[in-house]
Amino acid sequence: MSNPLADYPVVIEIPVAWGEMDAYGHVNNSVYFRYFESARIAYFEKLESPDFVNRNPLGPILASTSCRFRAPLAFPDRLSVGARAARVDEDRFVMFYAVYSHRLQKIAAEGEGTIVCFDYREGRKAPLSDELRRKIAKLENSAAPVRS
Repeated sequence: MSNPLADYPVVIEIPVAWGEMDAYGHVNNSVYFRYFESARIAYFEKLESPDFVNRNPLGPILASTSCRFRAPLAFPDRLSVGARAARVDEDRFVMFYAVYSHRLQKIAAEGEGTIVCFDYREGRKAPLSDELRRKIAKLENSAAPVRS
């Protein structure tokens, strides 16, 4: 079997919690965005750019996000959630996410998020540093996925 998250340099493992299910017996749609957020933060940590992560003074801000639901998740299950940067522009980058269900043995959801570099002192967007661009490129070009 091929690895459905092979293109994702950061993959985290998350158990489905009983409390994440809704009245219809599946994981509520809003929870998927928490899964994406957890993978995004793990990605930021792998960049090893503490000033960016800690908004000192430049940092990430989520400008938009979306999710395509492919299969309903339910408790019990264990998920692998992948994150990758697909496009880096002057002041932003686009991230893609995938949620793999171990119980279903398939991708249960895919998502996208636009991350803007934001100057928290000035209250406006700012260009990504060359150093951060290099770190993103290095992480994306890593040979094997980094597991958290």
